Amino acid sequence: MTEVYTLDLNFLGISHVIASYLIKHSKGAVIIESGPGSTIEGLWAALAAHNLTVHDVTDVLLTHIHLDHAGAAGWLARNANHGQGANIYVHPNGAGHMLNPEKLINSATRIYGEMMDTLWGEFLAVPEDKLIVLQDQQEVEIDGLRFCALDVPGHADHHFAYLFEDICFTGDVGGIRLPGPPHLRVPMPPPEFHLEKWRASVSKLQEAGCKKVAPTHFGIYDDADHHWQMLNRGLDEVEEFIQTVMPSDPPVNVIDERFAAWTADRSKQQGLAEDEFAPYEAANPSWMSATGMQRYWKKYRAVG
Repeated sequence: MTEVYTLDLNFLGISHVIASYLIKHSKGAVIIESGPGSTIEGLWAALAAHNLTVHDVTDVLLTHIHLDHAGAAGWLARNANHGQGANIYVHPNGAGHMLNPEKLINSATRIYGEMMDTLWGEFLAVPEDKLIVLQDQQEVEIDGLRFCALDVPGHADHHFAYLFEDICFTGDVGGIRLPGPPHLRVPMPPPEFHLEKWRASVSKLQEAGCKKVAPTHFGIYDDADHHWQMLNRGLDEVEEFIQTVMPSDPPVNVIDERFAAWTADRSKQQGLAEDEFAPYEAANPSWMSATGMQRYWKKYRAVG
């Protein structure tokens, strides 16, 4: 089996929140996820631990274009691979935003305001000649390394998972699972969270038969079957929360308060101490899930 290394990008100075995955080859290295622009220094440091620099990165496979996963892609497309730039692989529904990120940046700025630069750093456009748009089940071959892209909506409609040997790089559709007690959270940001699509994506990933899963948040786990069980259970529990809370049409701040309390209680029941909550919140802010659930309910589930 080919060695796969987990690079900790040290997001906001917190370990085990955002990963990039490194696979070396004879001409350099592939990474899965660029991370945000704010963690470029963290990427430099993580690569240095493997006697590499960003100039050795030839190819970057993005699971989706959310800022924590793809924000540094444009920078790598211009500065990696000894100045030639890295190839950036992306879902067709996200390609336009990588070529022209203005709309994505403006939308994110409305959400994050003054924290935009601290959280995400600079988001540069990917030059058109460095962007490679993949299709569902398309195979990518990079110096003998073979990856298969699977279209897996539910978290976002521009989301791929990548199969490589016995590993599935799940992005966010595999949930948020950090080192520590076995605990998984479902990240549900607007505007494309969709429960039924997510369940279909999980089935698709289970059928792929990988032994290991590697969510971007965070690490490689060798218990894929158990991971899918945790994820399906998490989706069931989220649906129960939605069906309990949403029919009364509460404002989003009330949904946020109830979801935060529900999440804290669920986390404690699953063995997390309160000082272990912060990395999960950094990886998956609960207020974004509140907004995502509200939009999903009103668009797809509300009657009348």
